[in-house]
Order: sequence, then C-alpha cells, then structure tokens
Amino acid sequence: MTILRKQQTGLQGPCRFGFTEAVTELFTANPVPGGTGAGRVVRVDRNRVLVADQDGQARLPYPRSGLIPATGDWVWLGSNAAGEPIIAGVLPRRSELSRKRAFEGSSEAQVLGANMDIVGVVVPVDRPLKHNRLERTLVAAWDSGAIPLVVITKADLAEVADDVVGQVMVQAAGVDVVTTSAEQGDGLDELLAHLPPGATIVLLGPSGAGKSTLINALVGFETQETGAVRAGDGKGRHTTTSRALVPLSGGSVLMDTPGVRGFGLFDAEDGMDEVFGDLEQLFDQCRFADCAHGSEPACAVQAALASGALDGRRWASYLKMQRELAALGRRHDAAARRAYQ
Repeated sequence: MTILRKQQTGLQGPCRFGFTEAVTELFTANPVPGGTGAGRVVRVDRNRVLVADQDGQARLPYPRSGLIPATGDWVWLGSNAAGEPIIAGVLPRRSELSRKRAFEGSSEAQVLGANMDIVGVVVPVDRPLKHNRLERTLVAAWDSGAIPLVVITKADLAEVADDVVGQVMVQAAGVDVVTTSAEQGDGLDELLAHLPPGATIVLLGPSGAGKSTLINALVGFETQETGAVRAGDGKGRHTTTSRALVPLSGGSVLMDTPGVRGFGLFDAEDGMDEVFGDLEQLFDQCRFADCAHGSEPACAVQAALASGALDGRRWASYLKMQRELAALGRRHDAAARRAYQ
C-alpha cells in the first residue's frame, strides 16, 4: 500500500469511503507521532484490518496500543522500522454503535461500527413486527450519536406492507421511515436522498431481513450474497459474515452488518430519553417526585395504563431496558472497585 502523504496529496479529491473536508479537519486536529497518511477501516478480520486510503487498500496488523479499530474508523497510517505500513493511531469517533457483548454477565461493549451518520433500522414486512426489538434498536441507534432511519424492506408484499408501515410510523415517532422493495426497485431513490455525498449509513436488522438484497440494489450489482428465508419462522441464514464498508455511486458509504439476533443495551440513557420521552412527561405528572409508579396514589403512569393511553407492552419494555441498564451499571461499578483494590 502506498501511504497517503498529506504533503503530497492531502485529503483532496474524490474518495470512495467518505473522505470529506470535515474528515480533513479531524485529522488536522488529531495528529499522532509517526502518522504520515490517512485511511479508513473497511473491514476488521480476526487478526488483520483492511484499510483504504486514496491509493488503494491493504490488510494491516492491529495497532500495538491504543483504541482497537472498528469498521468505519478513521486511522493514521505510518511505517514501522522495516518500512512496512502500519496503523499509527485511531482517531476519536464522532459516533459509535455498540451493544453489550452477548455472553452472560458481561459488562463490555461490542462495537458494531464507528463514524456513521445514519443508522438504518431494517424492518422486513414478511414477518410479524417485533415491537420490543424495534424499540431496543432505536434506543441504541439514538445513543450512537448518529441519526436513526427506519428502512422497511420487502414492501412488494402489499397485503401486509401497509399494516407494518403504519405500526412502525406510530412506534418510531420522530424518526423518518422509508419503504423499499429491492426486488421492484421501489423506494431506493428516497433512501438515497437521505445520504448526501460523504455520509455513512449502517444497516442494522435481523438475518433474512433483506439487507443484502437491498445493498445489491443500491450498489447496482451483486456485491452481497443473498439467502433464502425459512417460511416457518421468517428466519434466514447469515449471508453477511463481517461488517464492511460498501461505497455507493453518489459518494455515500454503506456499512453492512451480519444479522443481529439480540441487542443488549450498553450505556444507552440518551437513547432511552429519545425513544421513551413520552414516559418522562408522564413521570412529571405524578403527585410524588419519587413515585415508583406502582401503588402510589395519583400516579400518572398507572392512570395512563388504566385508561389505555399507555400501552402495557411499551411500559413493560421500558422497565426491562431500565433493569438491564441498572444491572450493567452495577457490574461497571464492581469492575471499577476491583481495578482500584
């Protein structure tokens, strides 16, 4: 790989992976020792990082210290003593999509992607809408620092599409919803209109949701393998096995992710405020400031549940996520205490 040297070419000119003037300023504001060129992480494998600069791509070893690279990261490139290209440093992230690692008792974050501008929450219409999953994913999307966008897929299934779209628009109030059919080519222009040149969108959804088919339609050729979905449960096999950046013709960048079965929240208080802001307004209407929203008199939450103004499923979903975040906080505190003993 030819290292991109600022004194020769800077960050000017077109770049397929989202280099913009704002990125130029980010590198200028965050120099690192030995950093001589700029690149972006296209994919992270088990022991190598695929990095692109304006001159091409190369697989480089993990940096020996500092932040572990994630797909979408901006990185300083340099050379080791042997003249071989290396990652000299990872720049601060302007957004980060994370979830709690799946194994029991973990309080660690798994970074799914970095430096996204938009999180596309993919909702297929060929299976029942999972309301709790949609809320949970929207919480993580808001908390990432990017802008959520709901992307309905498989809308050519007209007999169920309108019902699913209506439910999503109610549940994802305040979030734009785009309805697409990759098979028919419908909604693609509307989706691309949300992606200005240089912007990065990550698509997040369950396996078999149609992400790979949608990506192929957006790119204009088959860049992602697609797989069948089982009729019995609406599940598909994972056709995407790693997170990777895919450049689009308009100058924007798409980040594909493997199908995500579960989404354990990680430090998502800001996202909770965005998705459940209506509940916060109810809390302010309770008679007591420390109301636990159980058997206390004049509890606005219980009154809303009794009248049907607040959906019991939504309230249960909120409580479950709050319990998760509280348990995560306790594990963080315990880990911090052990670290200082």
